[in-house]
Amino acid sequence: MLNVLIACEMSGNVRNAFRQLHHNAWSCDIKPSLDNSPYHYQCDIHTILDNPDAYPPWDLMIAFPPCTYLCSSGLHWNKRRPERQQLTEDALQFIKYLLSSDIEYIALENPVGCISTRIRKPDQKIQPYHFGHPESKTTCLWLKNLPPLKPTNILEKPSRGYWENQTPSGQNKLGPSEDRSLIRSITYPGIASAMADQWGSYILKIKSK
Repeated sequence: MLNVLIACEMSGNVRNAFRQLHHNAWSCDIKPSLDNSPYHYQCDIHTILDNPDAYPPWDLMIAFPPCTYLCSSGLHWNKRRPERQQLTEDALQFIKYLLSSDIEYIALENPVGCISTRIRKPDQKIQPYHFGHPESKTTCLWLKNLPPLKPTNILEKPSRGYWENQTPSGQNKLGPSEDRSLIRSITYPGIASAMADQWGSYILKIKSK
């Protein structure tokens, strides 16, 4: 059994995937979990990482930091609204903080954006359709002591030429709403299961040697 911390997760999808495999997995976010799970710390992740003696010795951390001021689709606003640039700098410092945590195994997820140019390139890019979901969403993974995820169920692009979450022109068809960023940030269950199965097994195998 591993102690697994899922940072900046509200949905509980990744936490639950690990718990289904009998790991001691906990999610953490400043907001309550969407599934009202008792295995959720509602606090700033700094509270946990800066006080290691108060929490389990984490074997693995998977982090999903907010991408609002990091992703390529939003960076053009920094020129139009200069005050956003400092928010991008703050977000990059948060990424560095997470990646430098004193945890042996770390994975950090974010869309394509300035982490690649300002910190380092991702170790892997994945898509939901690599894991059985008929949707497209390029997702970058920065890994520490972890292998890249292996696809579990690669789907072919529909004959109509676009995925289920896209318009015919290839844009995301989810319209503007207060919940849009939350909905788009939720980890697909197929990806969550792959993380739990592959990374959990990988670490357990090393620990058993």
